[in-house]
Formats: sequence, structure tokens, C-alpha cells
Amino acid sequence: MAKGPKKIVLAYSGGLDTSVILPWLKDRYPGVKLVAFAAELGQGDELRGIEEKAYASGADEVVVKDLRKEFAEEYCFPMLRARAIYEDDYLLGTSIARPLIAKHQVMVAKETKADAVGHGATGKGNDQVRFELTYMALNPKLKIISPWKDPKFIEDGLTDRETAIDYAKQHNIPIEQTKKKIYSRDRNLWHISHEGAEIEDPTQEPDWAHCLVMCVPHEKSAAKAQHVTIEFKAGTPIAVNGEKVPGDDIIAYLNMVGGKHAVGIKLLAENRLVGMKSRGVYETPGGTILYEAIKALEQVAIERDTYHFKRQLAQRYAELVYYGQWFHPLREAMQAFVDETSKLVTGTVTVKLYKGNATAVKVEADKSLYDTELASFAMDDYDITAARGFIDVFGLPMKVRGLKQKPKL
Repeated sequence: MAKGPKKIVLAYSGGLDTSVILPWLKDRYPGVKLVAFAAELGQGDELRGIEEKAYASGADEVVVKDLRKEFAEEYCFPMLRARAIYEDDYLLGTSIARPLIAKHQVMVAKETKADAVGHGATGKGNDQVRFELTYMALNPKLKIISPWKDPKFIEDGLTDRETAIDYAKQHNIPIEQTKKKIYSRDRNLWHISHEGAEIEDPTQEPDWAHCLVMCVPHEKSAAKAQHVTIEFKAGTPIAVNGEKVPGDDIIAYLNMVGGKHAVGIKLLAENRLVGMKSRGVYETPGGTILYEAIKALEQVAIERDTYHFKRQLAQRYAELVYYGQWFHPLREAMQAFVDETSKLVTGTVTVKLYKGNATAVKVEADKSLYDTELASFAMDDYDITAARGFIDVFGLPMKVRGLKQKPKL
């Protein structure tokens, strides 16, 4: 029989699941030491009083790290340069955060001499994969503790969020969730996601007034349009409205202005890695603005074939991020291609925000491939007679098929 862990570093958010897990782990592994690790990723006021709450819930040590700058510049921005979007709509806010949290868990485990790492993700979701693949990649010798997949957890009556609330009350664990309002939320600098309650039913419209946090509903968005100008260097945002600031400040500012205009609200039913479909509301105001801006810059700065191939690669890149494979060699190799093709993505883009829309209305690239005269109707530098021969050669396979196989009309 395998020995239980001596010391566990738990990814701790202060939410319902991990607050319940701390005291449960004490019962499950008598004598175990618990380190509650909390990552500051831009959750707003969610980490207020996190240390006191963790100790009150059973932690022996608490480690809190401010990772906002690293999150923005080493995770969100590389993904932005790839313009990765999962299933057309999801800008991967939760997906991109988990590998960073798990990486620092592994680091804290080394610092505190822990022999195990753990998380509060359920056995039905994607996060369990994202945490555990990162643990495996960075320190495969660590034991992995996943209570929601432990039969003892179910035996103790912890089967869903409702029973977790009951457990918390029975054990005097401080929580904010109630059975009346039981949205499951994940917030960071890049986005906030909402699941549960009426959102889970695809036949119902979400209760926007109670659901939205970063954005106002479309009906309450600002009546007047607003323009923001973003400067990029090699595909990385470096300034907003002419002011150079760190990456996390750029995202925070764009979240604020984008939220006032209801930019970045998405309702989608996505395909989870484990096979089921789930429905969620996502708010990604700053990320949506940045994606619109870099798209406009790439369109004038990147050559056609390279641009088209990069768009194909973006879908696979998004899948790797969604599946928790940030530290996979394929993602790292793709990043090399992305960063190479982003070298000329330098310039400024003005984005207009209005009633839920973010539209790039002006773009100035340092080395733009867009030739205004060539694109116009002027024909001075363009031999129109060459087009006839080009079409003849380009269309030859279709012409031969038409002659030999006579497709039906």
C-alpha cells in the first residue's frame, strides 16, 4: 500500500472547493502538513484576508505570490501573439492561468520540502488535467493529490457544490457561496468565467444583471464610443494611449474601458477535454481589445502565405493551451514559429469601443506590406495583361477536369 503524503502544497483560491478540501485533507491523511498556495493573478478583492481564511480552514503554512506581471507578459502575451482562440470564442483565460499556478506550486514544494501537490479541480472538468500535466512535466516525482477523484471524498458525502456547502457549515469553514447563488467563477487579470445555475441550461438566457462582473450588460453600456490606441513591438503590447506601462497594467486598463462598453462578453457551449459539453459565460474585455488590435496589425504586416499558415497553427495552439499542454514540446516549438513571424508586427492600432464591439479603425505598421497605390484602382505599376496568363495557368486543373470529366451542372 502506497504511503500517504507528508506535506502537500495545495493550490488554494479561498473559494468553496479548496476551503473544504483543507480540513478534509487533515482527516484523510492524519499528521499531514498543509501549505496553502495562493497566486495573485488579478482576482480583484478575492484574495482579501486569504491568509487568515486559509489558517482558519486548516492550513499549516500559507504562501501568497503576486504573479500578475509574469502572467501577463510570459503567458497571456505569448498566447496573444499566436492569436489562439478555442472553438471560435473562448480566449482561454482559465486555461492559460493553470500552468502558471501549477509551476509555482512545484517551486513552493521545493522551497518547503513538500512531497506532494494538490488541487481542488473536479473529476469532470478541464482544470484537473491542466494542473496535473504541469506537475508531471516539471517534477514527476511529486505525489499528486486530487480529492474530487478520491473515493473517500465521495464516501464522506462530498459529491457536488451543494454538499460542499453543507460540509463547510458543519465544519465552521468560512465561505461566501450559498445555495441560492451558486455560480462557479474563476477570475484573473485576463478574464472571468461563470458556470452553474441557469447558465448550465442552454434553453435559458443567463441572468446578466447577476452574472456579469467585469462588464456591464449591453443595454447599460456607454452611449458614446471611445477610442484606445495600443502600441505593439514584435507582437507584444508595450503602451496604451502613448503611455508605456507593464503588461499587467495594460490589460487592467483595457479591462476597465472595455467593461464600460460591454466588450468581450461571450456565451458558449464548449467541448471539454474529458468529452462532455459545458456552457459558460466569459468576460474578456481587455483580451478582446488586444486580439482585435493585433489582428489588424498582422493583416498589414505579415505576408499572405505566412499569415494563412499562422491562422491554421493558431487552432492547434489553442487546443494545446486548453488541454493543459503549455509545457508540451509542441507548444514550445509552435511558440518559436509564432515569435519569429511576430518580429515585424510592430506599430500602433486604434480600436473603437461601442456597444459590445471592438473594431480596429486605424493601423500604422512600421514595415507595412500594404501599398495604398497598388491597392487602389490606379494601374500605373500593375500590368493588367499579366492577369490573363496567370488565370490560365492557375485554372488549368479545373479546365482539364471540365474537359475530361464533364462535371454535372
